[in-house]
Amino acid sequence: MTTFTFEPATRETARARIALQGPGGSGKTKTALRMAEALAHGGQIGLVDTERGSALKYAPVPGRPDIESHEFAHLPMAFCSPENLIAAVRAAEQARIAVLIIDSWSHFWAGKGGLLARVDEESKKPGHSGGSYTAWAPVNELEQDMLDTLLNFPGHVIVTMRTKNDYEMTGKKVTKVGVKTVQREGAEYEFDVVIDMIEGTGTVTKTRYSSLDSVTVHHPGEDFAEAILEQLGQGVDPVQVIVDDLLVKGLTYERALELHARARARNLLGADLLHPVTGQPSTLGTLIREYGQAVKPAAAPATTGETPPPAPGQQPDGQEQTGPSAHSLSDAEASAPAVSSSAPAPVSAPQMRMMHALFNQLDVKGRDDRLRATSLIVGRPIGSANELTLDEAKTLLDALNVYGDMDNGADEFAAMVQRLADDAARAAANAAA
Repeated sequence: MTTFTFEPATRETARARIALQGPGGSGKTKTALRMAEALAHGGQIGLVDTERGSALKYAPVPGRPDIESHEFAHLPMAFCSPENLIAAVRAAEQARIAVLIIDSWSHFWAGKGGLLARVDEESKKPGHSGGSYTAWAPVNELEQDMLDTLLNFPGHVIVTMRTKNDYEMTGKKVTKVGVKTVQREGAEYEFDVVIDMIEGTGTVTKTRYSSLDSVTVHHPGEDFAEAILEQLGQGVDPVQVIVDDLLVKGLTYERALELHARARARNLLGADLLHPVTGQPSTLGTLIREYGQAVKPAAAPATTGETPPPAPGQQPDGQEQTGPSAHSLSDAEASAPAVSSSAPAPVSAPQMRMMHALFNQLDVKGRDDRLRATSLIVGRPIGSANELTLDEAKTLLDALNVYGDMDNGADEFAAMVQRLADDAARAAANAAA
């Protein structure tokens, strides 16, 4: 009998899956490259070009650094078969490509060698009966293999898709009903974020992240990619997540057991950290044991399948630890109750959306600039917008709204942030003196 095990779900290893769709000339390729630069974080960008080399218009011009350009590895592809895309993705994996762009994914549906062409080929094979309907069976398998390979790519993925006007006929009257994506119907559901492009302006029409829902951005690029990374939880420390769970009010012994099991499953018990109260070097396993023992009932009954956290100074198998990771607190410290202060409410999705819009309004586009301003306004270092509390987000939004209502709000906001930075520098200098 097969045994299945559920593991704690986290986002810190998630990768972006983005689709850009729009008519020719709407800015899909340029937007894909701009977003890829932020997603790559210095890694290599790879682009599969089915558009007769059109992406090369954005490559660097030798001797002309003044011309805006993007560095990327280029792979032209004229025959857009599922097998060729699978091979291209494998090559990208071997080359350790950080962000893979497929420009355009539509050709693997309706281009030379694409799925529609394969259906036509299958239907014309000798001995085949049933027309194109039955010819879809082997092609569907190919498509699934292609999708699995693309969506399982270990880096970020951006695909572009063409759209065309769609029409319907009522009697003798033809009515334009909008745009139709050149791909299999429902293909957009394979992606986390779908952005409709019209003359360089992108609107999110489908997303799994509520803070990005219906957001419209002119020339989406680095700032928008950073917003997606925020939602993916990039940079989240899995050790800190467990520590935060230990420190919440109302920790129980059963919850400590669960956290110990989670840390053990992810090989984190030996992770080094500083004790949240004493500041002394410790390990995650030692910290979980300390807080678990502090809330353990006087006679905790054994529960089938549960293994209580090992005693301080022991590994899960009962062997003594040696070296720095064997650190344990004194009996008095070990019996201290867990921190009882309730965790503050986190920033909400609507607040995140409003912050994104107001920062754009004040022309604060770079992620580092936004985090610098945020840290100065709320009065503590912030490494990600996800770290904000509900109240801190309110404080930030109040400040952004005040300057957003000014005629020259962008300049006034920049001056205010600089004043805060100067004040912080002087305070640090005085403290050092």
